[in-house]
Amino acid sequence: MSSPTNTSQHHTSTIGAIGTPSRRNTELALLVFAVVIPVFAYVNVGLAMDDKVPAGLLSYGLGLGLIAGVGHLVVRKFAPYADPLLLPLATLLNGIGLVVIWRLDQSKRLQRLNIYVEAAPRQLLYSALGVALFVAVLVFLKDHRILQRYTYISMAGALVLLVLPLVPGLGVDIFGAKIWIKIPGLGTVQPGEFAKIALAIFFAGYLMVKRDALALASRRFMGLYLPRGRDLGPIIVVWIISILILVFETDLGTSLLFFGMFIIMLYVATERTSWIVFGMLMSAAGAVGVASFETHVQQRVQAWLDPMNEYLLSQKGVQGHTEQSMQALWAFGSGGTLGTGLGQGNSDLIGFAANSDFILATFGEELGLAGIMAILLIYGLIVERGVRTALAARDPFGKLLAIGLSGAFALQVFVVAGGVMGLIPLTGMTMPFLAYGGSSVIANWALIGILLRISDTARRPAPAPAPNPDAEMTQVVRP
Repeated sequence: MSSPTNTSQHHTSTIGAIGTPSRRNTELALLVFAVVIPVFAYVNVGLAMDDKVPAGLLSYGLGLGLIAGVGHLVVRKFAPYADPLLLPLATLLNGIGLVVIWRLDQSKRLQRLNIYVEAAPRQLLYSALGVALFVAVLVFLKDHRILQRYTYISMAGALVLLVLPLVPGLGVDIFGAKIWIKIPGLGTVQPGEFAKIALAIFFAGYLMVKRDALALASRRFMGLYLPRGRDLGPIIVVWIISILILVFETDLGTSLLFFGMFIIMLYVATERTSWIVFGMLMSAAGAVGVASFETHVQQRVQAWLDPMNEYLLSQKGVQGHTEQSMQALWAFGSGGTLGTGLGQGNSDLIGFAANSDFILATFGEELGLAGIMAILLIYGLIVERGVRTALAARDPFGKLLAIGLSGAFALQVFVVAGGVMGLIPLTGMTMPFLAYGGSSVIANWALIGILLRISDTARRPAPAPAPNPDAEMTQVVRP
């Protein structure tokens, strides 16, 4: 006779997902530092140059605080799970850039230049417009995957933006580069800054569909898997476009930025090292080929190879030569390890480009090697958070878009910083958030907004399944 069994009854229950902390309070605390540090730097510049606190301190502090506060409130409302570091880092760079631009506005040497205009008030306005676009991205772009629907529209829009500087009467040739358009009442605009975002959307949508075909290899050569001939089409097309940009707009930076961004995204999509090798070889071949007959590119290369000779020729009044590359190197050398102090350098001798192309030289002289390393570290953190967002994204389109935007941002920093420091030839691009330029600061705020949207989607906890009121009771029988 068997012994009676003991039974225990258990109700099935639905376990909700543990919520991910939003980290918005962390973002707010970091934003306080991102505003206080530039305000302190603003006071430092005023004391160094005039021995008194600047009269515009209150308006500057309130303006930067308002920009940071609006951005934070919008993120808290519309992207509560977004990365907590991207907004403070961008605000810090934007604020420090405004301080140094204002510092250069006070230079008597620059004020004597007929083509020089006071830039700090305009840059503050551009920053406000950039944050307005940042807000619009977060408010109206509810899900980044919506952008995938506009893959080929983005490509068409990017091509239009790239062609605009070549339209007679609309495009403007500034010191040899044809990358600007003139809009009455607004000044010059650089469409390429917005084209990089449109191209990133197109590349992400295209590569998500074609990545399996592009990953196939037909043969192996010297340890590399060579892609099939018919799969070389996309990279050939993008390479031709980058070469055409270099030829017609005579701008090496934009060409390297677009082609490099595509190669990065192609490598991430296919995981084939061969694409990186092919991309580097084709980029080098194109640059060397164009430099062999394009005068403006030759001048940039010559200034990179022998900046002192260019400086001496420019001092003799020889046309087509510039002294700026050598002056930038002198500025870095004068700064040493800790710098001369904000407001106490002489980088304004560089001239009209001191607050745009060569603003990094001012940081190098007045903040020294330590300051430059800190700034590059901030840029590196933005790129790292973008890559982290790509890794956390749950959909392939979001992964490719985040890595494309982060790669474009990193390439722009490298191209500009490398040109000013003498690592590569100079380009006509501006340092993101730091340099004077409305197109750059507005486009990069939009870029940060898209990264925050992807980050919010990636970090948002999955909704807990709804409880089932009709769940049956189960019996667990134990011997």
